[in-house]
Amino acid sequence: MTQTALPGLVTPPKLPKGTLRIVPLGGLGEIGRNMAVFEIDGKLLIVDCGVLFPEETQPGVDLILPDFSYIENRLDDVVGVVLTHGHEDHIGAVPYLLRLKADIPLIGSQLTLALVEAKLQEHRIKPYTLTVTEGQVEQFGPFECEFVAVNHSIPDALAVFIRTAGGNVLHTGDFKMDQLPLDGRITDLRHFARLGEEGVDLFMADSTNADVPGFTTAEKEIGPTLDRLFGQAKKRIIVASFSSHVHRVQQVLDAAAKHNRKVAFVGRSMVRNMAIAAKLGYLDVPEGILVDIKNIDNMPDDRVVLMSTGSQGEPMAALSRMANGDHRVIVGKGDTVILASSLIPGNENAVFRIINGLLKLGAYVIHKGTAKVHVSGHAAAGELLYCYNILEPLNAMPVHGETRHLIANGNIALESGVPSEGIILSDNGTVIDLKDHVANIVGQVEVGFVYVDGSSVGEITDADLKDRRVLGDEGFISVITVISRATGKIVSGPEIHARGVAEDDSVFDEIIPKINAALEEAVMNHTDHTNHQLQQVVRRIIGTWVNRKLRRRPMIIPVVLEA
Repeated sequence: MTQTALPGLVTPPKLPKGTLRIVPLGGLGEIGRNMAVFEIDGKLLIVDCGVLFPEETQPGVDLILPDFSYIENRLDDVVGVVLTHGHEDHIGAVPYLLRLKADIPLIGSQLTLALVEAKLQEHRIKPYTLTVTEGQVEQFGPFECEFVAVNHSIPDALAVFIRTAGGNVLHTGDFKMDQLPLDGRITDLRHFARLGEEGVDLFMADSTNADVPGFTTAEKEIGPTLDRLFGQAKKRIIVASFSSHVHRVQQVLDAAAKHNRKVAFVGRSMVRNMAIAAKLGYLDVPEGILVDIKNIDNMPDDRVVLMSTGSQGEPMAALSRMANGDHRVIVGKGDTVILASSLIPGNENAVFRIINGLLKLGAYVIHKGTAKVHVSGHAAAGELLYCYNILEPLNAMPVHGETRHLIANGNIALESGVPSEGIILSDNGTVIDLKDHVANIVGQVEVGFVYVDGSSVGEITDADLKDRRVLGDEGFISVITVISRATGKIVSGPEIHARGVAEDDSVFDEIIPKINAALEEAVMNHTDHTNHQLQQVVRRIIGTWVNRKLRRRPMIIPVVLEA
């Protein structure tokens, strides 16, 4: 029977010597904040350290981090952080981890580390790094790591094969099996086969597209679509994509050069990342094609392409600000906007708002649903099945995906011959021990959400977010009353003020006598009353009335003063 993380799991036992323990701190049941901790013989190895982007139910939150509390008292035991590739959901939380201990070694490919170092520079952290390439083997304490080339939507992605006394683990990071990639760097299945012959005790595979049948479309198939759209466009073209999607930017540059257009990068992260990619040779920039955004106003509209951030509807990203008319780039009638990315679950409403805003401005909007302007960077079911058959792992632990993705990946493992008892469907915080080729769930550690809100990290709680949702959805009512300490009579108020309740304050005249009566009764009957008790009386009276009369549940702040 498949091992599944169930409610009520106990605190894990002490880790026996020679046993490998795996604790995912993010990336399971969600798309983002990928992070897994491996432990053996008192040492820790971390694979990835990413962020999760907030949903509409988390107002005011900028980023969501993995919960470091499981390891924060053991940072001296961390031998390194292996970063599989340079996407934000795998590297975005590194600065926040290194704030706790700046000298934790970072291990990754050339491009991945360059992107991380640029990010850390903004946080004034100079990291200790080790650049690795495919085929390289490095020892980090009790962990021997061998790196494998995999294809993804960003260059230089790596899978990592971890050898320990407790067993061997292959962690894919994000990958797909594009057989004709733009950079010619395919997922190295021959390397996978050699590792399979050595023996894979636990296979931790990307699950994002596990519920998609067949094979992921090749990146090169986007080129003809962009060529056609660029040929049809009469005015400016704006292409929105992830700021680290080097392959997509390359195709935009190639299409622009073919159609005699200049390209300006828009958005700080886009400018920074593409400068890094070009400097390191991962982006081939045709001579003279790039222009500064400051110069586009002096150029004919049919000679301009803007490569922008904001494809996920991020409110402060360039495309969102263009749609809201709050950017130096003014989107006009007849401009073509291409959303060259998929929708991350939870971002749909934000993206649709941008699409609607751009359409109102008179732009033509092209997206994945109307043209082949995006292909996924993740392996579909057919590709995963190939991997399982090549590797023949003894145990499988799907990672990186929502619950439906993890289950679909587990079903593929089962179909390929992995025994059901060796298939582990875990949650963030589930503890898995590996020893003698057997993997078992042994407990659960507490893992929460850590919210970044401006300069605040971890100070915002779920209760705070609930208050923000109430304020945004239901409004706010304050009630101020002054009571005589000597007589117990009300000497001022109640003054009722409402915001966001969509009613004039005069509507509350009806409830004021009831508040007065309830307060005076409470004072008369309870001579030892506290201020808090009187405030609760006010909250109960007005809350019941507002719910019945106005059908609302606003935040109520009662203030009772005794004079």
